[in-house]
Amino acid sequence: MRRIPLQKEQIGSFYHVTSKEAIWPVLHSFPSFFAVNNADWATFQVVNKRFAEAACDEAFPGASIWIHDYNLWLVPGMIRALRPDVKISLFHHTPFPSSDVFSILPWREEILESLLCCDAVGFHTPRYAENFARAASNLLAVEKGPKVPVAPHFLPCGSALAQPDATPWLEFRGRRVKLISTPVGTTPERIQELSSSPNVQRLIEQIESGTKQGRRLILSASRVDYTKGNHELLLAFERLLERRRDLHGEVVLALACVAANSGMKVYEDTQRSIEEVVGRINGRFSRIDWVPIRLTTQRIPYEEMVAWFAAADVCWITPLRDGLNLVAKEYAAARKGKGGTLVLSEFTGASVVMKGAVLTNTYSHRRMDEAIETALAMPQAQQLDRMASMVRAVETLSVDFWAEEQLQAIQPDHPILCC
Repeated sequence: MRRIPLQKEQIGSFYHVTSKEAIWPVLHSFPSFFAVNNADWATFQVVNKRFAEAACDEAFPGASIWIHDYNLWLVPGMIRALRPDVKISLFHHTPFPSSDVFSILPWREEILESLLCCDAVGFHTPRYAENFARAASNLLAVEKGPKVPVAPHFLPCGSALAQPDATPWLEFRGRRVKLISTPVGTTPERIQELSSSPNVQRLIEQIESGTKQGRRLILSASRVDYTKGNHELLLAFERLLERRRDLHGEVVLALACVAANSGMKVYEDTQRSIEEVVGRINGRFSRIDWVPIRLTTQRIPYEEMVAWFAAADVCWITPLRDGLNLVAKEYAAARKGKGGTLVLSEFTGASVVMKGAVLTNTYSHRRMDEAIETALAMPQAQQLDRMASMVRAVETLSVDFWAEEQLQAIQPDHPILCC
């Protein structure tokens, strides 16, 4: 591990402003949140150059360098100019938007030209890879390889991010760049080991005797971010309580919504809105012996989070857009051999591999309402079948599978240097 010291002003400009205020909204297809006026592209370039130079200093001749995420978009091109001997791969952890949305970025050609200096570019899903291929072919003179069917673990049709086929490679300025789609995985065996540990079992007992008290527990876990759909989830829960008086006192929603870094107004506004809606719903429906929503914006220790997964009857994940969403996979891993229902936004990358989930359109009140009703009414036998399907997917598409498939694309002869 090598630290790369940056000045406080560089961090604020590079991460909080250019990355989060200018690039993040575009990647997640929220162009109305795009704010370019404060962006300092020159600082973004300088910080990327620092990473590139550090990687080149560490890399042996012919080494393989694995770069992670959009914050380091310019690093591949800089490394290629300094070290033509190395192999380069970048994995994109966020969504990659459609070509017309990506083109909003004023630095679009510079970004694409850098990414096309890689030997391989990785994405969670074939749709994101195809969006990248389309953007490159629309904006640059690239040659596209003939499309091939997606791997069988991906959903080929029937939902928002389904994709039947994808472009396997692009060629640009004499370099062939592989496009590799592998969803990031988790460590299911570790989650299952934790679930049965004495500490987590004690935590589960506390949840059962405290929050649940014989009720059905609906769990949602995310961050305070306008992309995460927390507002939409809360409004759907409010509509559920309006329709179903029989559920009053019988269900409880636990919303773990980790607060964002301070000093970012858009996230402060989002958190304020979440807290106001939770307060209104609890004010409308609470009884002396029942509060319908339990909200925390504090980070929960992982062992405790596993206990909540193991105790939850329903996991409700409703981002408006999400690169993958590991919470959905962690929930399935913690429920191995048990029932439980996963309600999952079809705008998450995980939706195309979690084939036992109840998929929902988070932009539609009707679809959101139908999904949570379906989850609460699902028979135990059907829960077990669906959960078994999702556990198989999680165990197959583990974090080890992800790393191996991505790294095989650059066929390393030396240990991988990660940025």
